[in-house]
Amino acid sequence: MRESFIATTTELLDDDPRTALVLADISAEPFAPARSRHPERVLNVGIREQLMASVAGGLALTGMRPYLHSYAPFAVDRAYEQLKLDLGHQDVGAVVVTIGGSYDASAEGYTHQSPGDVALLDTLEGWTVHVPGHHDEVPAMLREAARHDDRVYVRLGLQENDRAHPDAGRLVVLRRGGPLVVAVGPMLDPVLEATTGLDVTVAYTNRPRPFDAEGLRALTGGEVVVVEPYLAGTSAAAVSAALEGVPHRALHLGVGRREVRRYGSWRDHAREHGLDAPGLRASIMDFLS
Repeated sequence: MRESFIATTTELLDDDPRTALVLADISAEPFAPARSRHPERVLNVGIREQLMASVAGGLALTGMRPYLHSYAPFAVDRAYEQLKLDLGHQDVGAVVVTIGGSYDASAEGYTHQSPGDVALLDTLEGWTVHVPGHHDEVPAMLREAARHDDRVYVRLGLQENDRAHPDAGRLVVLRRGGPLVVAVGPMLDPVLEATTGLDVTVAYTNRPRPFDAEGLRALTGGEVVVVEPYLAGTSAAAVSAALEGVPHRALHLGVGRREVRRYGSWRDHAREHGLDAPGLRASIMDFLS
């Protein structure tokens, strides 16, 4: 996904004079060729993520379309106030593209993990959130973001599904049956494996914000399970609002609030949080029974 982001953004910089890129050292080297061609529009502010967001706000005020990039805990958690004020309060847009969400960078310790990034952005107005489940879903998200001036968050990850579903901004049904299970981004393949043989409907989205309320209402028959690759319950308010007036039960699965204070791969952390296929199957079957 990171390579897809670099390739697509480099093309945007070459093709669209309105596109700008602001970095805080992360991924600076692969963007060096683009910086040599467009030194006035590819800016590396060093390890100053708050400044990165503030510079993006200034560029947006001049009519530029800034993309900014770092690890999720640096670009969202650390720079939250600048996203809130220099983008939101000034009512300008930017495209924030992150890596290392949740536990992707588990070997780097908790400083490089951000399971709460989407929940933080939910406290702010007007953010579209993309969570691609495959690297081939990334270019369309970035190119679409270049066509307007809204605030956009693109959350890249190491975990990927076996195949892309590029038109999954709205809920896409991949398996029809009984109660609804919604998989967000890279959670699709584990959900499909976990629900093998179960009488459930599986729907997929890679754009959890704004949540597809209309699709959710059409598919929910009374029970819904939402599986997300970040903090469990992040979409609870959106689901509740979408199903207002509709009798239903909901289970929200995601990264737990208990910090895993051990190193290991993202697969190890997924297992610890019950987000691998066996863990998901146990939770879903317990809820539906």
